[in-house]
Amino acid sequence: MKIGFLGAGRISEVVAPAVAQAEGVQRCAVAARDLARAKEFAEKWGFQKAYGSYEEMMKDPEVDVIYIATPHSFHYEQMMMALDYGKGVICEKAFCINSSQAKEVRDHARKKGLFAAEAIWTRYMPSRKIIRDLIDEGAVGTPSVLTGNLFYPVVKKERLVKPELAGGALLDLGVYGINFALMCFGNEIERMESSVKMHPGGVDGMESITMFFKDGRMAVLTAGMYSRSDRKGIIHGDKGFMVVENINNPQSVSVFDEGYNLVKRIDFPEKVNGYEYEFEEAAAAFDSGKTETESMPLDETVRVMELCDELRRQWKFRYPQEN
Repeated sequence: MKIGFLGAGRISEVVAPAVAQAEGVQRCAVAARDLARAKEFAEKWGFQKAYGSYEEMMKDPEVDVIYIATPHSFHYEQMMMALDYGKGVICEKAFCINSSQAKEVRDHARKKGLFAAEAIWTRYMPSRKIIRDLIDEGAVGTPSVLTGNLFYPVVKKERLVKPELAGGALLDLGVYGINFALMCFGNEIERMESSVKMHPGGVDGMESITMFFKDGRMAVLTAGMYSRSDRKGIIHGDKGFMVVENINNPQSVSVFDEGYNLVKRIDFPEKVNGYEYEFEEAAAAFDSGKTETESMPLDETVRVMELCDELRRQWKFRYPQEN
């Protein structure tokens, strides 16, 4: 899979070392609005070509799939343009700003028979299966409640406080809690209740989310931009509980029994930095002729966006592009 990076900013710098070592991925090109920056990035990370225009890279016949690493508000337009040029897409979370956009991208990709996937790394990590296997084998008995939190003091980042860039805690941080809950308990949700503290700039600053599942289970999630949290995810069962260290990038899971005794700890495997798994799965799918990944099919991406839409509806919060 010959990949082109659209954007040479911070997230691309973080992802590049993983792509450099990911099996089945060839670093073909990088595009930035500043050609000098693109050239510097290409030289640093071993990309063959550099472009000072996104569209110019999309016209490159050697590029198979474009990795989009720009702010949320640009994802829809850039994915649709890439698909129009016949390129597959791997787009950073959040996939779009709402489910309507996500559905259009999904349908357009399927119509053209092109590869498309959301790059939310926790969906692709080995930790996902390990945690789910522990739940399914009854390591904590019958689970009924899940909790998860993710807070970082990022409120001074300009992108995160601008409504026009689809800023706020939900699409940057809250989606990790939502995905954690869905990976553990499935996506059959009966209803949600939530509360929000809005930032003066007009975006959600921090929130609490309670998800009620159709099978009677519940997830209680919190996210925010003001402070630093322990980032733990805890699955509570009738015979114990398990603690996942860092729902944003799981490091380990510890299982405790009814007497609060630690009975098992599993450290999750390390390879590069965690981002390699999504690109290796994408490459394997692409090379076998598949147009979606098993770990994050587009219907599931749309489902997450629908949940985010519902939360913002409860908060009476719309992005300017939606008005």
